[in-house]
Amino acid sequence: MTDKQDLIIGIHAVSELLKQGAGAVNRVMFQSGRKDNRLQELRRVARKAGITIEELGKDEMDRQVAGVHQGVAAVVEGEKRALDEKALFQLLKELQTDPLLLILDEVTDPHNLGACLRTADAAGVHAVIIPKDRSASLNATVRKVASGAAESVDLVTVTNLARCLQQLKEQGIWLVGTDDQSETSLYQQELTGPLALVMGSEGSGLRRLTREMCDYLVAIPMAGALSSLNVSVATGVALFEAVRQRQI
Repeated sequence: MTDKQDLIIGIHAVSELLKQGAGAVNRVMFQSGRKDNRLQELRRVARKAGITIEELGKDEMDRQVAGVHQGVAAVVEGEKRALDEKALFQLLKELQTDPLLLILDEVTDPHNLGACLRTADAAGVHAVIIPKDRSASLNATVRKVASGAAESVDLVTVTNLARCLQQLKEQGIWLVGTDDQSETSLYQQELTGPLALVMGSEGSGLRRLTREMCDYLVAIPMAGALSSLNVSVATGVALFEAVRQRQI
């Protein structure tokens, strides 16, 4: 593999990848001798899509593919789906509905980024925006956790997040950030219309400048002993409150 390629492993992850983003797949490797129905179906789908198939013996498969691969691994172009700011604003220009965006401020754990992408896909988010630096990138771990959402949701990397936030505000998009110190509950905040939900990093939350750029700050009510949620869980709570309000 080259530096710009990643491995997606496991039956479920490869299946979702072939459904959502077969165009990004370079080839699919199968462990020879394994003929169970799920692997046979993946072979059929890959052949139908015109994707190169490699059959490897168990020892060679284990050597090339780290982790629990379940007899299948897909080689994908690792950075194919990342968009830039110009593409983001072109996407917004073409939307026929109020935009719903997710902004992740320095989320560095690839498992969290993957989980956020999966939730964003389920919630109908139009784009997920991350800073170019000090953020997890679109790698194999992100793709595996996202289970196909890395191919179905546009991920945008921006050089200067504060500048991008200002441009979004100038486009009429309201920025709502989460902050566990806010006195306003998530459930009190209107989340309809053009909206970008802004989530902070796993440890320190929103950076000062990002927080100051937000139009509103809200907290997720916590009834237990802990004061905060994992960023991917908090993202799910916030996004689906927005979904609920937008369907009323």
